[in-house]
Amino acid sequence: MKKYSIIIPAYNEEDAIEKTILEISKLNSELFNILIVNDGSHDNTQKIIEKHANIKLINHPYNKGYGASLKTGIRNSNSEYIIFFDSDGQHQITDLLRLCKNSGNYEMLVGERSKTSHQEWIRKPGKWILSKIANFLVGRKIPDLNSGLRITKRKVLMNVLHLLPDGFSLTTTLTIALMNMGYNVGYLPIEVKKRIGKSTVKQIKHGSNTILLIIRLIVLFNPLKVFIPVSLILIIVGSIYEILFGIILFSGRMRLIPGAFFLILTGIIIFFFGLVVDQISELRKTNLKFN
Repeated sequence: MKKYSIIIPAYNEEDAIEKTILEISKLNSELFNILIVNDGSHDNTQKIIEKHANIKLINHPYNKGYGASLKTGIRNSNSEYIIFFDSDGQHQITDLLRLCKNSGNYEMLVGERSKTSHQEWIRKPGKWILSKIANFLVGRKIPDLNSGLRITKRKVLMNVLHLLPDGFSLTTTLTIALMNMGYNVGYLPIEVKKRIGKSTVKQIKHGSNTILLIIRLIVLFNPLKVFIPVSLILIIVGSIYEILFGIILFSGRMRLIPGAFFLILTGIIIFFFGLVVDQISELRKTNLKFN
């Protein structure tokens, strides 16, 4: 059994896949197993991959998504470590080897894209918003939320595989899930080059889906981060409403405002509901981590 399996998802990457294969093939074949998942490409991606006998190829019959391709690769590998590597020419072998060398103390080590790395300007506002939301909900600064170059222990990935989505937000989900479960997640600076070919990421669609997914994950792993702010807002708004319209406007005489009472009561119910969900979440995290 080889120590590392490199999983490369590919969808219509005929312009970049040949160069990526030639680069990745320079690695020691006794240590690295290379697996490319062709995600239903309708260009020449599959034909190009098939020319290289050292590559294990898995074909999806139709396009299932970036995350689905990675999950297929994980299920079809048996190495101790799994490495995610993009097929579009952005990542470098030198960074991959550095991740392998420094991964010993971590369940997952992520390549943190430096400020000098190539980034499309149109993605920066969306990534900034996503990172701020994730930082608040996780309670920790996340240097790079969705980097595509990372190394993770396979047994850890198998514990959370059922939580990971089929779309582009798999890496985001994986980062947040492992952090909330208490796994050691580290970052190592890398340089990313401009991708070859056109990206298939749709900013508004995938960005909004990712925000919803982050909130769902936090409700799953750390629900008090969501329930307590919501309950406090309702209680505070209800209290202000009661003070203004139930006391001040009635010259100090107490008058119960139904709307204010409803807001305060709803806030209290949400608070205690959050406590119950938090206990369930703790039990779930324990089962996920140690099963």
